Order: sequence, then structure tokens, then C-alpha cells
Amino acid sequence: MIFDKLKKIDIVFDSPDLDCAPVFSSGDVVSGKVVLELSVETKVQSLKLHAEGFAQVHWTESRSAGSSTAYTQNYSDEVEYLNRREVLLQADNGELTVLSAGRHEYPFSFQLPEETLVTSFEGKHGSIRYWVKVKLHRPWATVKKIKKEFTVIEPIDINTPSLLAPQAGTKEKMARIWYRNCGQVSITAKIDRKGYTPGEVIPVFAEFDNSTSRSVVPKAYITQTQTFIARGTMKQKRAVVATLCGDIVGARHREKWHGRAIKIPPVGPSIQQCRIIKVEYMLRVCVDVPGTSKLSLELPLVMGTIPLHPFGSRTSSVSSQYSVNMEWLRMAIPEQPEPPPDYSAVVSDEEVVQNSTAVRPEEDLSGVLQRSLMAYVQEFRLRPPPVYSEVDPNPQPLTMRPRCMTC
Repeated sequence: MIFDKLKKIDIVFDSPDLDCAPVFSSGDVVSGKVVLELSVETKVQSLKLHAEGFAQVHWTESRSAGSSTAYTQNYSDEVEYLNRREVLLQADNGELTVLSAGRHEYPFSFQLPEETLVTSFEGKHGSIRYWVKVKLHRPWATVKKIKKEFTVIEPIDINTPSLLAPQAGTKEKMARIWYRNCGQVSITAKIDRKGYTPGEVIPVFAEFDNSTSRSVVPKAYITQTQTFIARGTMKQKRAVVATLCGDIVGARHREKWHGRAIKIPPVGPSIQQCRIIKVEYMLRVCVDVPGTSKLSLELPLVMGTIPLHPFGSRTSSVSSQYSVNMEWLRMAIPEQPEPPPDYSAVVSDEEVVQNSTAVRPEEDLSGVLQRSLMAYVQEFRLRPPPVYSEVDPNPQPLTMRPRCMTC
């Protein structure tokens, strides 16, 4: 039978590590081969390859047009990043090509666009995917198709002035209980820089001034916001990916954090260059005041892929010495001691009301953070940063005579 002639069709990418999926970026050459295994001699019309890359979003919303009328509104959009076609096998005169039984390999190679692509991404309401599709045309037979995805990671170097700049802010609020002022609460927070990579530890410097008559609890969170855009409408999903809880600050007391550490889990990099999908991060330092809404201060973060240079900053930790070869793909996710809280437990009541008018509230992203590696972006494999110490590992002997600085 004709269906028994084709035993196997496969796409194999050229990769130095067969155990790890290949990773590419803008301007890289994607190469590999298409493998055919035939049980008997077979006539073939053509073998064609098509490489594509798209960002796509889609979601639906139910709306009411009256007491008894309801309809569903669809929102969708897409952006094309890659479209390349290549003919691997086809006779010039349009005649059939006869292939003998056995294994046949057809190499392919194409270059990704030089302009900046967007990192591969998988979300509930959208995705950014790149793939290679091959079609085998034979006479009197259905077209045989095969499709294989590959990963694109656009480097984000945090060793740039804008991402090395410290982030700081101050916020205060008058606490009220039953329409009665019970004192003021203020937060002042600072971090060394804006750019970090997964696996790093962020030292948080903060001061909490509690002038109220009640105790408060300071906390810090790293939040991820995914934004999907279509037809002028946004759909957002928020999640807390890391938490830090401080000690209780008593009434009319002040508490300081001298570099309290909050560790970044394996998350995907920030996505800022896509028109319809964005992934952003924020460090939120807040205070829970009993009987009233939360006081929250936000400091923007950018998750990069190229870690801090060892000599870039003495006070900042270095997450890894890897270049853009992305060896995190082989590493496992460390177990977290406790799950992070819901996003609704972090934001204040005013922010909930404000966000509900512009964006429909959604469930948290805890499920997204538990996706498999095939999501490519949601889980990064970076080694934890090395232990940093201010103690000189090679101190001078005490008997050494100090050098005169005027000589």
C-alpha cells in the first residue's frame, strides 16, 4: 500500500548538544536536515520547507445587551516575525523524482531576520512561536506534513546604564479606622539596580515608619504582569512569583531593612518589544495595616538574560558566568518552600477598584509558573548566584608595614 512506503519523516536541527533544544536569536543561522525513510522505491513530486514565526493573541468576553440578551465578543490579533520558504526537492521540468528505498537526508539552512525578534512565549491568551514546517507531495497520495518548533531568545543585557541605575521611592498614607485618623504610615525603599537575571538575589533596603496606634507587617513581593492587546483592548494576568515577609513593626516604632534578600525564581525574561504581548516585572514593597487598606510602593524591574559582569558592581550579586549559550535549559527548578500569595492579597483596595475599570480581573498565574520546559519562557534554568562576601579572601599579614601614601 502507498501509506506503507513512507516509514519516517523527521526534522532534525543542527545542535552541538543533542539533549537540549537549540536556541537562536536575531541574525542567527538555523540549519538542519529533513530525514525520509522509505520502505520501497517511491515517486515524489516535491519536498518543501516553510519557516514561520508569529505573535498571536486571542480571548473572548461575554457582554450583556439587556436583561435577556447576551453576546460574545472576540478579540484577536497577530504579528509576523518570520516567513521563509525553501524547496528541498523538486525536478526542474516538473516530472516526478524516483527515490530508492532507504534513508534520504535533505539539508536546509536559513538566516533569521537581523532586526530584533521577540522571545518565545506561551500564555493563556497568547503566544510567540517559531517553527519549521515540511510538506512532502506524492502522486495519488495525501500531502504528508510535519512541524517542529524552535526557541528564540532575544538577549537582554543588564550591563547597561539604564538597567544599572538604582531604583528608589517613598510613599505614605494616613491610616483610618471607622472614619478616624489613627496615625501615618510611610515606606521608603531602594534597590541597587533595575536589571536582574533569574536566580539572583535582590537586596532590599527599606525603612518603615509606623506612627499609628496599631502594629503593622512589612512585606515585599516580585510580581509578573502579562499584557495581551487586541483591537485597542487589553487583557492582563498578574501573579506573585516571590515573597519576603518582615518582622512586625509595633505601634509608633520604626523598622529598617539593611539589604533583606528576596530571590528571583526561574521566570522568563521581560518582553517589551512586542506590539501585542508584554511581560513586565515589579518589586512591590507594602505594609499591611489592620483595619484599613494596604500601603504599597512599586519599583520597576527588568528580567534580563545576560547577567551582571563580575566587575560591574561590588554591592550587586552575580547570578552566573554564562554567556548567551543558555545552559539554564538543562537545570532543574528548585523547590519553593511555600507558594506565593494571590495577587489580590498584595494590591490595595484602591488599586483593585482602579484596575477593575480598565482590565477585567483574572486568576493568578500560579499554573503558568508550573508549566513544563516546552513553554520555553516561563521556566528559566539559571544557577543561583555565588555567595558574596565583603571580607577580603586574601588579607594582608598583620606584620606587613603599611605603605606611605606620600612617597
